[in-house]
Amino acid sequence: MTRSVHTAPRAETFRICLAGNPNVGKSTVFNALTGLHQHTGNWPGKTVESAEGSFVSRNGWRFAVTDLPGTYSLLADSPEEAVARDYLCTAEPDAVVVVADATALERSLHLCLQICEGCERVVLCVNLLDEAQKRGIRLSLPALSQKLGIPVVGTSARSRKGLRELVETLEAVCCRRSPAAPKLPSYPDAVERELAASSLPRLQALCSLSAELGTEIAATVTAAAHDAAAAATVAAGKPRGLRFDRILMRRGVGLAAMAALLAAVLWLTIAGANAPSVWLARAFAALDPPLRTLLESIGLPPFWQGLIADGVFATAAQVVAVMLPPMAIFFPLFTLLEDAGLLPRIAFLADRTLARAGGHGKQALTMCMGLGCSACGVIGCRIIEAPKERAIAVVTNSLMPCNGKFPALIALCALLSGGQNSLLAALLLLALLMLAVGITLLVSKVLSSTLLRGAPSRFMLELPPYRRPQIGRVLVRSICSRTLLVLGRAVSVAAPAGAVLWLLENVTVGGESLVLLAARSFDGVAAVFGLSGSMLLACLLAFPANELFLANFLAIEALMGNSGDLAAVFAANGWGSAAVVCALLLVLFHAPCGTTVWTIAKETRSARLTALAVALPTALGLALGLAANLIF
Repeated sequence: MTRSVHTAPRAETFRICLAGNPNVGKSTVFNALTGLHQHTGNWPGKTVESAEGSFVSRNGWRFAVTDLPGTYSLLADSPEEAVARDYLCTAEPDAVVVVADATALERSLHLCLQICEGCERVVLCVNLLDEAQKRGIRLSLPALSQKLGIPVVGTSARSRKGLRELVETLEAVCCRRSPAAPKLPSYPDAVERELAASSLPRLQALCSLSAELGTEIAATVTAAAHDAAAAATVAAGKPRGLRFDRILMRRGVGLAAMAALLAAVLWLTIAGANAPSVWLARAFAALDPPLRTLLESIGLPPFWQGLIADGVFATAAQVVAVMLPPMAIFFPLFTLLEDAGLLPRIAFLADRTLARAGGHGKQALTMCMGLGCSACGVIGCRIIEAPKERAIAVVTNSLMPCNGKFPALIALCALLSGGQNSLLAALLLLALLMLAVGITLLVSKVLSSTLLRGAPSRFMLELPPYRRPQIGRVLVRSICSRTLLVLGRAVSVAAPAGAVLWLLENVTVGGESLVLLAARSFDGVAAVFGLSGSMLLACLLAFPANELFLANFLAIEALMGNSGDLAAVFAANGWGSAAVVCALLLVLFHAPCGTTVWTIAKETRSARLTALAVALPTALGLALGLAANLIF
């Protein structure tokens, strides 16, 4: 609609920005205007960096759009508030669009009034009118415009209603066809005297006065927002979902319900990924002969043919076959819970426990995401605003077993249970998951008291309304913005690592491959922790992807003459239950995969935190293995 150009684009480009509280549909407005696919989840605080885009209006005007992080105020108390305030104070955009929630208008007007202090050309976009109508809320937008002294446009951005009017209003404001005269609140005399005496612009002066006169400023803005909302409200309607929340948000009931829901997601992920993984493995296997024929036809020597086909291609294919199906199932399911409004409630329920451990309630969500993929769990830590608690969540995320570890964990649990009792194996796996949660809480507590000390942040969380997820959009964005992102990083790590693995298996010294030599050299050290050299080497060689551990271990043992499945290999070596327990602990806690390490480095931009995130699980796995070896 906004990009259907009837005239040639004009030379001038207007710079506008979108501001608003978290979870008011600001990123949805941004996407609808620019056509970009910024993530727009039903979760407060999804956008923690400024996104940029552009569009051309029907009349040929070009607009550059900046989507600011969601914030409740400009009196900087979090990184998001500081970013939004600094941009508005220094960038001097041609217009600011304040996106408000029609179902909670008064809360949104606090920010709008603050922005009007620093920007004359402000447009208020009252979004989510469709949800307001469902709740029986009716607003008079002309009355609101008169009360605030700025243009007001109503939209339902998810269905693109009102966007044309919004763009037309922006044109009028930017071209100075619409007068700019926002009605500012009248502050107490003490505040007004300080503002008059300050040499700073009005908004910056208010921010500088917030430490001393913050209570007086906040009270004035609150009263002005209340009056404006009251003037615009024709019918108040009734809140929805309160009866359900009264039951769900009880601590015992809520945690049990959320745990069952997340367990169902994990079960669907694990169970549903098996068949697609087998199909993909067969499809890649079918590509192997044509690839070899191609390599031979272009005249590559056998050495290079093996390096490319058996090393690079085979390893990358195995990673894709194992990782793609669970991610393609887990991420859409997780995003559906997010859009429905359930994930913020999990964070709220878990906050008390995590706060005692020095963490943040939202860390519960990143831990759950880590069960699907540690790299995605690390990316998910962006929703944690405080730098200290975000760092704790990133560093400890790999302590939760990712989906790539589950094949080895399940096989070892089945081996420990005798291979016949599936219920006992399931209970063992559940116990390992509980151990991972407990270790995560313990390590978070230690880090918050030592290496990552700092004052605890506030946890202000608005519980969003329950919504019916838009399944089509969920599928597109979860696959494009999450699944393919992580898969691309995984392949970029797996391909070169596959070449290294192939070289280790095929380069010999004294008639033995480097793999066998390395495995035997590790035997002495590994025995201290109740392991074998082949287990330790298999763990090291699983750096491209945790999924490779089991295959590496069985391949190394086969080179040693111990062929067969896991039970046969353990029996051939005479390993008992103690070796199985130590192997379980090694698989549960070891260094994150290359994709996760790369993601941690990218997200933290800190070599110190990246090294800590690698060293912690490795040290824990070896220490627990040592303890188990001594006990058994």
